[in-house]
Amino acid sequence: MPKKHLPRIAAVWVGARPYTLHVRWERGGESFVDVSGPIQTFRVYAPLRQSAALFGQVGVGEQGTDVTWSDELDMSADALWRLAQEQSGATMTAEAFQSWRKKKSLTLDAAAVALGISRRMVAYYDHGDKPIPRVVALATMALDSMGV
Repeated sequence: MPKKHLPRIAAVWVGARPYTLHVRWERGGESFVDVSGPIQTFRVYAPLRQSAALFGQVGVGEQGTDVTWSDELDMSADALWRLAQEQSGATMTAEAFQSWRKKKSLTLDAAAVALGISRRMVAYYDHGDKPIPRVVALATMALDSMGV
């Protein structure tokens, strides 16, 4: 089994838009990551919702395995890497999604039913208006393997 290399962060700073981070990866490359989803969803990040100044204090944690705002508040490099990949469309491009849908002869409505998501989200993914989450990309592969 090949050795898995976990993503490590070399540097991080606040992006131009609210709840965005600019991350420089140890192995090269940079990502702009919108972390508003986790921050708005999880109770642990409530202090960040309440204080833009606290969000601005972001830094790289020990060994580059996370970003931190305080001793009690952090986000893993792995989570940031996954978000960056999803948001960049690296998990599945809009063109690949369209190709999958057309290969299966699925309308927007039929694709929504097959994937268990709304027709509106299928249209967003199909037109490249929103990044395609990893779970949706995996669902398309699963449907392919099942012959659906």
